[in-house]
Amino acid sequence: MHEPDLVRPTKNDEIAKNGSELIGGPVGRRALLGTSWWTPVRIIALVAIGMFALGLVQKAPCYKGAWFFGASSQYTHACYSDIPHLYQGRGFADGLVPYFDKLPGDMQYLEYPVLTGVFMEVASWLTPSSGSIQDQEQWYWMVNAGMLMACAAVIAVCVTRTHARRPWDGLLVALAPAAALTATINWDLLAVALTAAAMLMWSRGRSLAFGVLLGLATAAKLYPFLLLGPLLVLCWRAGRWREYGTALVGAIVAWLIVNLPVMFFAFDGWSKFYTFSQERGVDFGSFWLIWSQNSSNPPSTETVNTMATLLMLLCCGGIAVLTLTAPRRPRFAQLAFLIVAAFILTNKVYSPQYVLWLVPLAVLARPKWRDFLIWQACEVAYFLGIWMYLAYTTSGDAHKGLPTDGYHWAIALHLLGTVYLCVVVVRDIFMPERDVVRRAGDDDPSGGVLDGAEDVFVLGPAAHPPRHAAHFDVPQVEWGNRGGESPSEPSVGGSL
Repeated sequence: MHEPDLVRPTKNDEIAKNGSELIGGPVGRRALLGTSWWTPVRIIALVAIGMFALGLVQKAPCYKGAWFFGASSQYTHACYSDIPHLYQGRGFADGLVPYFDKLPGDMQYLEYPVLTGVFMEVASWLTPSSGSIQDQEQWYWMVNAGMLMACAAVIAVCVTRTHARRPWDGLLVALAPAAALTATINWDLLAVALTAAAMLMWSRGRSLAFGVLLGLATAAKLYPFLLLGPLLVLCWRAGRWREYGTALVGAIVAWLIVNLPVMFFAFDGWSKFYTFSQERGVDFGSFWLIWSQNSSNPPSTETVNTMATLLMLLCCGGIAVLTLTAPRRPRFAQLAFLIVAAFILTNKVYSPQYVLWLVPLAVLARPKWRDFLIWQACEVAYFLGIWMYLAYTTSGDAHKGLPTDGYHWAIALHLLGTVYLCVVVVRDIFMPERDVVRRAGDDDPSGGVLDGAEDVFVLGPAAHPPRHAAHFDVPQVEWGNRGGESPSEPSVGGSL
């Protein structure tokens, strides 16, 4: 299928252009596009699978023994994973039923949301019960890795197809180094895949499918429900209440279908995830940890819970004000990234695999290679920093690894990298002419019914006619009730 108006990064992004020299350089003007089996979606899916496989190779030292022998070797090799350890630690090796059967030890029930528990249980069914416990844990990790690889491919495909004119942005997801390194640490890719699919459905105007998928994602991990907040404000500004209501109902019903059976028959096991999250103390990766470890009177868990909640509410309020006062209604992907990033920045724990939550949202919000790679570099540095810190704390008098002060710098680098990307996205919202998606002439390709819709409720600067961008000679679009044309007929050369 010939698609002449696709946005090609090698023509619009200097980093992508220079990087393409490794595979022959930018596409030429005589290239026959749309005539090959090698479509962007297929190429990006294969690249994502290839990068995932490289991540598996990086875990090889642990697979061969570091998970099982020596306290710190899995950290010095930076190949730790929760998956093999929890096969026995959460009763799967003994055939215990998650949420229903009590576990031996301090953790009485599985501390994961229900859909993730189902994922873990299915993987245990596919794991041979013969052989030593080490053999079974290796098999369990490999089975989970295969299932998570499918999730990684789904994420890459969904991001590639969300912005119809920008399929090659999906290559950022496929090549993200931090994603490859953290993909098999835990089961987060399940929720990320469902969230990416939900974003794709919303971009196609299928609000019910979006809600159902987002409800399922929330049944696998808590963070996806945050997307309903900025979507509410966007639909408020655009007057799209029916679509939002459909999405909200779909999300609630899907979440209840998954959770109600377990909630009804095994409430104590079902609620463990929520009570554990509340009772958990300050942990790795957060600025709260830096405060606690440098304070003679560290804050209590209750104090941190209260302060973190207040900070998150302030961020939500700020995003709402930003949405209603921006000169142009922000894109859905921009606000989705900001709300999840705010949760990560204010939370009392940041596990290294949490970067997976942000990767697809960051690509949709700011598909600029330079900014994305700066952020990824910070995340890779944190990935190495946490394992070197754990190696230091578990190596006894040998002290092999990164001391506490060094780990604090790694945390700070992760926080600064995330804040940097947030600042760039906020700048794009206040200055739409700097948004690379809108510079190509689009309004909100991931916005579905919001794409090109008129504004019906705005505040502050948004209530005044937007300024024309000076010296801006790329395609632009009209929007809202100030455009003079129907939302379905964007004009080239209008104000932005």
